[in-house]
Amino acid sequence: MEKRREDDNVSLEPLPAPGAPWDEDVFEGIFRRCFAEIYRHVYRIVGSGPAEDLAQETFLRLYQQRFPPGSEHNVRAWLYRVATHLAFNWVREANRRERRDQRFVTEQASARSEMDPQEYVERRAEQDLVRKALACLKPAHAQALLLRHAGLSYREIADVLGIAPGSVGTTLARAAEAFEKAYARVRMQEERREEHAGTREA
Repeated sequence: MEKRREDDNVSLEPLPAPGAPWDEDVFEGIFRRCFAEIYRHVYRIVGSGPAEDLAQETFLRLYQQRFPPGSEHNVRAWLYRVATHLAFNWVREANRRERRDQRFVTEQASARSEMDPQEYVERRAEQDLVRKALACLKPAHAQALLLRHAGLSYREIADVLGIAPGSVGTTLARAAEAFEKAYARVRMQEERREEHAGTREA
């Protein structure tokens, strides 16, 4: 039997009655336990710049949400589903504005000061490649990989994606295969771009 994590208890919180506001103590407890992990999940998709705003927006929507009567919702899965939707919408909008690279924010200043400059540049380049590769995948595949990386169980991933728990393993396997191909393609394109830039400078 799968061992439940402490965070899974969020699914057992008493939900407000239909049309009624949240109990402030209950909502604050959910916020304290879940905000950090929701922020980290969003950060992996969009970077640190908009991550906090999107995480805050996720909890604002939870506060405004009115759940149907007689239903027991997994609030944690609901938060991941909304946060993922908001984050990918942000990425798509940034792409349309052709300012995506400018919106991917750098690591915290403290990390830069503690890291060798060359190592920092290489890590940033690797993060950009990963994000570009994820953007090439089907949304469900990209979301599945990010949710698994965030530590969600197969059942929780199924709740977020709206699929059967038994199909999560297959989805992850296909997503991993698609990511490897996309990453290799993106890396090759980047290497060719750098070679072309070097040739022009010469």
